[in-house]
Amino acid sequence: MTQIHKDIKRVFVDEASIIARSKELGKQISEDYDREGKNPLLVAVLKGSIPFMAELMKHITIDVEMDFMAVSSYEGTRSIGDVKILKDLDRSIKGLDILLVEDIVDTGRTIDQVVQLLMNKGAREVKIVSLLDKPSRRVLEMNADYIGFTIEDAFVVGFGLDFNEKYRNLPYIGVLKDELYQ
Repeated sequence: MTQIHKDIKRVFVDEASIIARSKELGKQISEDYDREGKNPLLVAVLKGSIPFMAELMKHITIDVEMDFMAVSSYEGTRSIGDVKILKDLDRSIKGLDILLVEDIVDTGRTIDQVVQLLMNKGAREVKIVSLLDKPSRRVLEMNADYIGFTIEDAFVVGFGLDFNEKYRNLPYIGVLKDELYQ
């Protein structure tokens, strides 16, 4: 058992479960895209999705390419819905099938704006794979095509998710102690 970081109230999703679910998602993604004869460009939304994309890619058995973009929509612990593009893609995506890799779908605002941006750049299709889904916070009807885990409305960190740039390196998803952010 992993030693729980002193700032973590409880482990929400352990490392073994993340790896097992990533294997399942990788298999499903591979089968779906292979059946359609497509090879997606994986687009990771920096920084939080990097550990998830790294784990997920190990289990995708079709050819894929990857690129990165950085967006910001959080202030403290809440999504404010004002999406800023901090780093754009390095290449044209005109006519490509995009698999957008996210750490968490929360309100849906950020992911909706990123999908619209990618479609405006000429993507043929944009599908979403998210490690976490928090539907109780949704303000826009936005659902990922592939979901690792559906979670309650708790402030989680680890496996890429952060609070003030800390805790991203935890190998699990944990609930941060309330007193640290309230």
